[in-house]
This record gives sequence, structure tokens and C-alpha cells, in this order.
Amino acid sequence: MQPIEDNPQNDVSEHPERAAFRKLGKVANELIIGQERLMERLVMALLCNGHLLVEGAPGLAKTTAIKVLAERIEGDFHRIQFTPDLLPADLTGTEIYRPREAVFEFQQGPIFHNMILADEVNRAPAKVQSAMLEAMGEHQVTVGRITYKMPKLFLVMATQNPIEQEGTYPLPEAQLDRFLMHISIGYPDARAEQDILELARGQARDELGEKPEPTMLVTQQQVFEAQRQVLDLHMAPALQQYIVQLVLATREPGKWDEELGRLVSYGASPRATIGLDRCARARAWLDGRDFVSPDDIHVVIHEVMRHRVLLSYEAEADGVTVDELVDRLLDLVPVP
Repeated sequence: MQPIEDNPQNDVSEHPERAAFRKLGKVANELIIGQERLMERLVMALLCNGHLLVEGAPGLAKTTAIKVLAERIEGDFHRIQFTPDLLPADLTGTEIYRPREAVFEFQQGPIFHNMILADEVNRAPAKVQSAMLEAMGEHQVTVGRITYKMPKLFLVMATQNPIEQEGTYPLPEAQLDRFLMHISIGYPDARAEQDILELARGQARDELGEKPEPTMLVTQQQVFEAQRQVLDLHMAPALQQYIVQLVLATREPGKWDEELGRLVSYGASPRATIGLDRCARARAWLDGRDFVSPDDIHVVIHEVMRHRVLLSYEAEADGVTVDELVDRLLDLVPVP
């Protein structure tokens, strides 16, 4: 797939929202070099009203990526550094007693922002992860006996550092399932690294002078309208059935290949079916089409399934990955 901003076949005349998102993608890729897939998946998560789990080594512009996006979308952004001593109230907020009025007043925590970077989320203890789970899955936070609604526009990008595992708390499967996609990013190539060097030098020079404020490119109303357009995009019934069959194949892979049956402990949940449908629609919408193709499903399926399929101990001992399992199922399940 070509970058969403460079495909000349895309027709943006019908939808100004698509034009705004294409411009957003172009600006983002100019400022974040070598991470085009991450930027596209961030935009897709926004269109699907979902959340991202990003895994990658330090220094790969994970923080910068969501910050660049947030600065150009109407709304506010907050970065939360997760640490072992973090408390749920540090995330959700707490009730403060006002002695003059003799009342308790709820003080919102940092989770009540439109776009959240949950940096090194696996360093937080279980209670904190549980608090974030409710906000992500139900768009609400409960403090004491009162429930508070999250903003309508709400996106969490959580990061994990695959290098350091000491002092971390693995995310429970229930929370992993709340993420729309699990993205794994790597180092840029030599050409991109050189471009990054030149860009960093230019940015450092700009910071010595007056730095202009980023221009807002997408309003919240455009985001909500784009989300509606993605949901209304045409998908053939045969493709819907294909998505269902792919998800069912992760639960009973032995029906397709006896050897695969021993590799899976638990298959993907119905959230995988919903996520695969929405991500395929978002990919087609960004590509300028009014229909979904099998290729749209194939492009996003690994990131939708990667964190939802639990492999058996035997598979892990053999070094089998979920991506390899999905590749095999794509070969076995017939495309309509």
C-alpha cells in the first residue's frame, strides 16, 4: 500500500474529511521519518475509535508520533509516565475536600484528555492497569460510587519497551484485548536515518529562534464525521463472512490443519472480528475507495490478531509466533 497521502488514484472531492486526513498524514510523515506504518495505524485507530499498543526500542519516535498527531487535531494531549509506584488516583483523579463549602469536589486526573500517551504501560501495577482498562473499554471512570464519562474523542496509545523486563507487570489478556491493534516497530533504514539526522538538525536550529505554533488540520467534528463514513463504507457479505471465518480459524485451527491445532491455547475474541472489520474499512477509506477489498483485511489482520491469540507452550518452545500462525491461516482459509 502506498502512503495515504501519495496515492494519485484517491478521489477526495466527495469527502472534505478525507482530504483533511490525507493532509494530516502528509504533514505527519514529513515530521516523523521512517515510521509511516505507525502514523497510518494511529490515524486508523482514530477513525475506528480504538486504542493502540506500540512495542519498540527506545528512540523510535513513539512519543513524538502521537504528539505530532495530537497537535494537529482539535483536542488536548497528555503524556503519562507509568511507574511501579503509580496509584489509580494518579491516573483517574481524586475527590478533594473543600472545607469552606464542606463538600468533596472531584479533581480530574490526566486520563481525562482526548489523546493519551501511556508510556511504558507495563511498568504500572495491576490496580492502575485496571483503572485504565475501564476508561479504554467503557469510556468512563468510576471513583468511589460516582462514574464520570470520558471525552467523546478519546485515544490511548500505550507503549512497551521490549528490551527491559525487570520491574514490569505483564498486561493481562483482558486488557490486551481492549487494544484495537498491537504495533511492533523497528529501526529505520540507512536512508531514513540520514533524513532523521537532517530533520533533527533543522528542528534544533528552529528552536533557537521563534517556533511557530502547529496548525490544526482536523477538527473533532471532522473526526466524528469520518468515523461515520468509515462505518458506512460498503463491505460485501462474502467479505464479512471471510472475516468471521478467519477469527473462528484462530479458535479451532485444527479444523484447517491438524498440526496447527497444537499451537493455540486460546483464539481471538469477538473483539477481533469487530476490530478487523473496522480496520479494513478504515484502510479502504484512507485509500480513497468506497468499498473494502480482501487486501484491506490482509494488511491489518496481523496487528489486530497479534495480541489476541494465545499460543500454547509447545508453540512458544518451537519459536512459533502469532504472525506465522496468521500467515498459515491466510493460506488455508479461502478468499471469497
